[in-house]
Amino acid sequence: MSGSVVVIGNFDGVHRGHQAVLTQARSIADEQGLRCVVLTFDPHPSEVLGRGKKPRLASVERRVELLHRHGADEVIVEPFTLELAAYSPERFAKEILVARLEAKVIVVGSNFRFGAKRVGDIGTLAELGKDLGFEARPAEVAGDAKGPFSSTRVREAIAAGNLAEANEVLGRPHSISGVVVQGDKLGRTIGFPTANLGDIPEILPPNGVYAVRVEQKQDGSEHLGVCNIGVRPTVSQGLQLRIEVHLLDFDADLYGQTLRVEIVGRIREERKMAGLDALKAQIAKDIDVARSMF
Repeated sequence: MSGSVVVIGNFDGVHRGHQAVLTQARSIADEQGLRCVVLTFDPHPSEVLGRGKKPRLASVERRVELLHRHGADEVIVEPFTLELAAYSPERFAKEILVARLEAKVIVVGSNFRFGAKRVGDIGTLAELGKDLGFEARPAEVAGDAKGPFSSTRVREAIAAGNLAEANEVLGRPHSISGVVVQGDKLGRTIGFPTANLGDIPEILPPNGVYAVRVEQKQDGSEHLGVCNIGVRPTVSQGLQLRIEVHLLDFDADLYGQTLRVEIVGRIREERKMAGLDALKAQIAKDIDVARSMF
């Protein structure tokens, strides 16, 4: 199959707005017998261009997985560099969209900008397409009574601890991911072993205790669990942030494995207990609450 519908964007979180655009592109591709190709970038252009770094809603791997799930035949993660940023709109269209991706239809949002100094927009694409053999179409905008679905809306909701709002815009629970690293093994000594996660790329909700679903990426197995995000005030004098996950009805070595932790709901805030016995009793209560939430 030659020729493609190309959708361009950052797609952080692949929320319901992004999903609507993918549905639109998938429909066009099916009607015209084309491939549905997503062109996205890493790192985010704003980081490379010095406009600041935004907390991520999803890792690159998760983004690719979700884009495929919602209709993409192929996902191109283009390294965003200063060299690419200096391309003229004409060069970007000719070398990437036409020569590499065989674009026949290009779908972009109304705020899409491309080319050196961001001089190109959807109007530029439409004009270039007349000579280069492609059509530019505006992406459909999806939203609700509160406004358009957006990655900014999700980030603000998660930061505020409003998981219901975040999940509504995402169309699924927010998740974080990380590699299990060595901890101090305190959880095991009190009967609640935990997996300590490091290198988490996604935005975290406020400190607290959460009911979670956990996927072991190594074998795809899934478990229910309780996750503590915080500084462990009962047992630690420091301020180091820890992300600890206790998997229910599970006890095995997870060191070095990657876990995806889907945040189902908040159980309580993090607080200092009177001692280890009080901590054990509270964790048992947290587990009971988590089971009821599932």
